[in-house]
Amino acid sequence: MQRPVCHNHLWPTPHWGIESGADEADQMRGVILAGGTGSRLHPLTRITNKHLLPIYDRPMISYAIEALVGSGVGEIMLVTGGTHAGEFLRLLGNGNEFGIDRLFYAYQEKAGGIAEALALAEKFVAGDRCVVLLADNLFERSIRPCVEAFRKQERGARVVLSKEPEPEHLRHLGVAQFDGNRRIERIIEKPAEPPSEFAVTGVYFYDHSVWEVLPVLKPSGRGELEITDVNNWYLERGLMEYDVLEGYWGDAGESIQAYYAVHD
Repeated sequence: MQRPVCHNHLWPTPHWGIESGADEADQMRGVILAGGTGSRLHPLTRITNKHLLPIYDRPMISYAIEALVGSGVGEIMLVTGGTHAGEFLRLLGNGNEFGIDRLFYAYQEKAGGIAEALALAEKFVAGDRCVVLLADNLFERSIRPCVEAFRKQERGARVVLSKEPEPEHLRHLGVAQFDGNRRIERIIEKPAEPPSEFAVTGVYFYDHSVWEVLPVLKPSGRGELEITDVNNWYLERGLMEYDVLEGYWGDAGESIQAYYAVHD
């Protein structure tokens, strides 16, 4: 089956919304997850959130915002936590400067996994579909074709894959396992023996069923609710589609860490 390819260049918890005055258009909701302790980047993350660190000429979080806004997603919730959450509000405000129509914030009391952070956005997304983006993921090319493909998808979920030929790197990622028809049959988290060269990137698409899945998840061995378990729930029911991303994809945190390792 020929898969759509993302290839167009472009380059308890309370939550509150700050509106820029834009019209309330019926559109897919965006959720940016910017939590975590950023322990790999200590001591930098002792003074700020990892997603506020600079990547080239602007804060890391701005790349995630550009990815969604450039894909036609104008209503966004930012989920964060820790002691530096207020710095996002100081930087982003109502989001108008960054092209956001309406920007909402949610606070994750403690690190409990990506799936737990997503659960905080349930009231924001309501009955709409959502695109979820990990704030430290960097994409060379636009994810707009993937967003448009999900708009046309009748139901279920969608993930975006990237071909990663280095097995050692794949051992630290979620990796797709395919059946004979090139459909994903399972996603394996940090496999000792990667079943393919295709890693699952940090952009996920879900319909309303995700809110039924999240409450019944069980914590993993590290005590967190894993997004891979959400994706496998959809796969087990034949409700998952995927795109293959062209161009560079990477974790900005790893990029910063590598820079300091080289210059140490």
